[in-house]
Amino acid sequence: MPIVRTVRTAPLAMLGIGAMACGAEWAGPPFATDDPVPTDKGHWEIYTFASGLRAAGATSGEAGLDLNYGAAKDFQLTHVLPAAYNQFHGLHTGVGTVEIAAKVRFLHQSDDGAGLDVAYFPRVFAATANRDFGAGHTNLLLPLWVGRDVGKWSIFGGGGYDINPGGNNRDYWTGGLGVSRAIGDRTSLGVEIYSRTRDAVDGASFTVINLGATYELLEHCHSSPPSDPAFRTPPPKAAILATSRSRRIFS
Repeated sequence: MPIVRTVRTAPLAMLGIGAMACGAEWAGPPFATDDPVPTDKGHWEIYTFASGLRAAGATSGEAGLDLNYGAAKDFQLTHVLPAAYNQFHGLHTGVGTVEIAAKVRFLHQSDDGAGLDVAYFPRVFAATANRDFGAGHTNLLLPLWVGRDVGKWSIFGGGGYDINPGGNNRDYWTGGLGVSRAIGDRTSLGVEIYSRTRDAVDGASFTVINLGATYELLEHCHSSPPSDPAFRTPPPKAAILATSRSRRIFS
């Protein structure tokens, strides 16, 4: 799943700490491009996240929780609860754009490595933020995500169409392609290219290249209570994402 919905053309940094299922490859967070693998049935993946942008004398960003639950085999429910802030002539805070989504995987990579994982992951961006932090309209993103693991490498990508209502808004396409590699037992490094067409009449499309890294803070998983695997606590991981380059491709 994702941690930052809006990818900005200015350099940014994002730091997140979260719990992930043991053995899972790191696609999705910290990248804008998501992956097709849902949370295991009966298990939780919970991420905390924070992002910030400094431009034109103003600072803005958001922080919150990204909650993912494996409701059934190959079926994940997602709920993102952000708090937003900006600082320009004073500090302003409020509720960010709440996200509700469901991931359904319908194709699987086989145990011998053949094939691909493919999932449909529709996502609703609710109009919960005020005018300082959101557009005031509910959006619907309809993406398809594809992935494949090859040894220590993970390749993931896809995208979709965003229905973006509003007076001067435009529906737009968004998508990306990424690759990550496990370095040792705790570290993963990756890179992605992410693009979006313009979302407003006076807006502009853009492409960014993101570099990401994760580090597992604890070495082993443990159970609490040990008799119930649904409460297995995975090791927290720290992640950082940096937008290293941006290029406007359409006017």
